[in-house]
Amino acid sequence: MSASFTAYVLQSASTGRYYTGQTADLERRLAEHTDGLSGYTKGRGPWNLVHQEEYSTRAEAMRRERFLKSGAGREWIKNNLALREHS
Repeated sequence: MSASFTAYVLQSASTGRYYTGQTADLERRLAEHTDGLSGYTKGRGPWNLVHQEEYSTRAEAMRRERFLKSGAGREWIKNNLALREHS
């Protein structure tokens, strides 16, 4: 069985802000965000998973996470994810 890594985007239901990360275990990571065990997201939730992308290596997932956190990546999120909210 090959490993799977996920780059993901969460959106805060209370503030509308986005959080981007990557993990090898999305279910565990989402639970950590929900339970307030992650520094940045603690106290800013509840969080909803709004986007995820699967990669075969951690390096690929980390590369995508870095892009999504960049200016161009934030613009991509705004144009691709925010538009879904209004459709």
